[in-house]
Amino acid sequence: MAFNKLQIIDPIIESIKTQGYAIPTPIQEQAIPILLEKKDIIGSAQTGTGKTAAFAIPILQNITSSNRRDGIKALIITPTRELAMQIKASFDAYGSNLPLKTVVIFGGVKQKSQTDRLRKGCDILVATPGRLLDLMHQRIVLLDKVEYFVLDEADRMLDMGFIKDVKRIISRVPEKRQTMLFSATLPKAITNLANSILKEPVRIQITPVETTLDTIKQSMYYVRKEEKIKLLAFILKNKEYSSILVFTRTKRNANKVVKILLEKKISAIAIHGNKSQSARTEALYLFKQGKVRVLVATDLASRGLDIEDLSLVVNYSLPDVSETYIHRIGRTGRANKNGVAISFCDNEEFGLLKDIQKHIKMEIPLVRDHPFDVEMSDAFLNNRGPKKELRYMEPKKKKSNRTGYSKKKSSQPLTDKIKNSQPKKKKEVTNAKKRTWTKAKPQTFSSTHGKSSGSRKNYSNKKT
Repeated sequence: MAFNKLQIIDPIIESIKTQGYAIPTPIQEQAIPILLEKKDIIGSAQTGTGKTAAFAIPILQNITSSNRRDGIKALIITPTRELAMQIKASFDAYGSNLPLKTVVIFGGVKQKSQTDRLRKGCDILVATPGRLLDLMHQRIVLLDKVEYFVLDEADRMLDMGFIKDVKRIISRVPEKRQTMLFSATLPKAITNLANSILKEPVRIQITPVETTLDTIKQSMYYVRKEEKIKLLAFILKNKEYSSILVFTRTKRNANKVVKILLEKKISAIAIHGNKSQSARTEALYLFKQGKVRVLVATDLASRGLDIEDLSLVVNYSLPDVSETYIHRIGRTGRANKNGVAISFCDNEEFGLLKDIQKHIKMEIPLVRDHPFDVEMSDAFLNNRGPKKELRYMEPKKKKSNRTGYSKKKSSQPLTDKIKNSQPKKKKEVTNAKKRTWTKAKPQTFSSTHGKSSGSRKNYSNKKT
């Protein structure tokens, strides 16, 4: 089916043709007619399936047909800055022939340039939760005219701790609205949220997991945790891999990997949540321009990054959530192109590997012919690593409040403790002892109170 069969207006059809698209993706084909009828929708689709156009095109058409431009008509909430900018670019592309203004706001940069654009007029607002709440509190953004509300990448919102912020935003949006929720996965928390904000939604589920993996060549490497960086450097010796996206579990590890690769004369740069927006934008620009060969990222970059011709994805650390594996390797093999995905697995990640293979319903081919291979296949079948690889962590001892001392349990009975806790009486000093002290000291003080210092005897000049 072609786009012109979906009852889309001519100005948008022309913009779609300009972008080089002729046939809608499955989610676009199913979602656009439903959204043009202004029904609520809950869509489950993986990254790269074209879901941005699935909600952008109907929103643009519905706002244009209403002829009411008295405030923000559509609000799209998304978890990351990169995805927000990508969605804004999509609205600009599909609405290039329409008199509608799309503004994007996100944190990590000064708000002045964003607020200036808002004051010039805004029909469609794309925002991350934090910056939106900030501008709402300043009364710069008003949501009382919103008719179309989109919650994109809802499961990532949950992972990043934005659900409470999202609920606060929803409470300020009119109840009479069209709501669209899109999520790659639908955990219980997201299902509960959907039930609370959508009215009789139409459910759309697109693309089984297996078909997404058809164009991606996957492989798995067993390796010790401390030798992962050596294995990565060994793989990067292959010059056929011109652009490599490496995923780590933590920001600290991403910085560490970049530092070591730079020491090995391999151009690399990191992108994660601790980076400023300007630094993240520059990192993406350098990577896309081919000026940097390796981009090391946390799962922040596993969705929403539109990188063409990515030759290799490396899972330096396996993800904690099985579904995230799909989103990571889905960065390569886009637009029906072939891609390559390599994953490292140490002894602590066997459980994660088992969950991933169960989720994708296939065994990832294992590569044994490499210098850092570890015999773990038998241990994997038992879902645990070999004994020599397991690390035993002794329980930490409780530190005492006083350094250098350790608290010991006393074996004394309670009555003895009470006796010992009483203040000790001062020992009486005899006059004989006092006299011996007086002779031993250079000066002796008079026992009579109130006398001046001149009455004190001085033994220092006394002849013996």
